[in-house]
Amino acid sequence: IVRNGMTGATGNIYCGLHEYADMAFVLHLLRADDEFVDVGANVGTYTILASGVCGARTLAIEPDPLTIRDLNANVTANRLQNLVETAQTAVGTGSGTIQFTKGLDTINKVAPAGSDNVQSVPITSLDDLLANRAPTLIKMDVEGYETEVLLGAVKTLGNPSLVAIEIETADPQGIAILEQAGFTRAGYDPVKKVLIDPSQSTGSNALFVRNRAAIIARLNAAPVRTYRGQNI
Repeated sequence: IVRNGMTGATGNIYCGLHEYADMAFVLHLLRADDEFVDVGANVGTYTILASGVCGARTLAIEPDPLTIRDLNANVTANRLQNLVETAQTAVGTGSGTIQFTKGLDTINKVAPAGSDNVQSVPITSLDDLLANRAPTLIKMDVEGYETEVLLGAVKTLGNPSLVAIEIETADPQGIAILEQAGFTRAGYDPVKKVLIDPSQSTGSNALFVRNRAAIIARLNAAPVRTYRGQNI
């Protein structure tokens, strides 16, 4: 369900998949009964791919009350209520409340001190949210707050079920956290369905992988998806 101004969602109308390599990786990696975690889900573009196409279970996390209304509408429109759980919260290092921007669509974020036009939203850690879950893939798009999310995800990163993370912003501290948990940077070629050198990647997000053998086996056995009249 798309309106003018929904940057990511309208990008899919114009481009098919507005983050082609990143989204193709989701489509090729995930299987039914896998668990996908969409941190900063916005209106659910990745969530709909993971659950609506792949059949994975999804926890879609979005703090903005207006945006999560649209997210829930997209889940309902795609009849995915049995596969998708939504959580209206920000994610960081601990629990409480935090100031969050509003009215900025896909670039809403944890508000810097002194910001105008903000709202209070709940915040919790990824470890608390995922205490009884076994995610296969996490996608994280929180407008520069990714390292704070990783700092609150030590147990999650140690879960052997987790083989890949797609993350919008990867600063040196965040990279160090991921590397300590055994992840390495990779790129993805969605046509050949292979991991490639990250310097050759066309993805919008940084991809970090662990247990490459398991990932490669999944990619090799991935179902064929039809994208803009072509099989990928």
